[in-house]
Amino acid sequence: MEIRKALITAAGKTQRTLPLQSLVDRDGITKTALAIIVEEVLGAGIENIGVVISPGDEPAYRLAAGSHAARLTFIQQTEPLGYAHAIYSATAFCGDDPFLLLVGDHLYLSAAAKGCAQQLVELAQAEKCSVSAVESTHESQLPYYGAVGGALVDAARRLYQIDTVLEKPTPTEAEQKIDVPGLRAGYYLCFFGMHVLTPSVQRLLGAAFAKKAGVVNFRAVLSELAAQERYLAAELDGRRYDFGVKYGLLTAQLALALNGTDRDEVLRGIVELMAAKIAK
Repeated sequence: MEIRKALITAAGKTQRTLPLQSLVDRDGITKTALAIIVEEVLGAGIENIGVVISPGDEPAYRLAAGSHAARLTFIQQTEPLGYAHAIYSATAFCGDDPFLLLVGDHLYLSAAAKGCAQQLVELAQAEKCSVSAVESTHESQLPYYGAVGGALVDAARRLYQIDTVLEKPTPTEAEQKIDVPGLRAGYYLCFFGMHVLTPSVQRLLGAAFAKKAGVVNFRAVLSELAAQERYLAAELDGRRYDFGVKYGLLTAQLALALNGTDRDEVLRGIVELMAAKIAK
């Protein structure tokens, strides 16, 4: 299974402007979040990239993409019908090919030589099935993420066979339905904001929208995928930074800075701020 296409969703009502924000990357260069996400995809060897946007947003996104704009295909989500509809809006772009899916309000910081997207793409190509990246996440963060349950099938590569997918479960629901042996108490495997999906997903989305007008829950589609074919979750060597939450953009910027060429300068600034605060 060769992954040659990637899709970035950026049409959500609260998400539209986030990829346009500027950050300083690990090399000390100011870029938009969109440009950093696109470079994550390019690092995985994928150059055919679609970006799902709201009508009227293309000029701002082209500007934010900078030198990468020419390689992007912009896809309008014509109705605000949610995340599943945003993905389904790209049916023609995806065609009958598997694709890498990322959200436009997350940044990914790898702890390995390979980027997070490259790690995931290589796993999916080796396993020849859909693979969702997941991260061990404290139950206090469950309101922000979908979560999965399943059996560990490869400890060395931290791969799980998914049997349950829940949409932003409560801690009680998570404890009852998606407890994963081996994780710390109070932690669950939550989505990382990055998936490699087979063409089956677009077919399942098409069937779901044919049956139901309005919003379709993407987690329900993933549950159906798990029931129909092999579907894995993988813990990658890296972390996600969701800059759609409170202080998320600040946290993402600090993570980039503390793992980059300006680390010492940033640390000095933090220490000076803390010293000034203590002095008061």
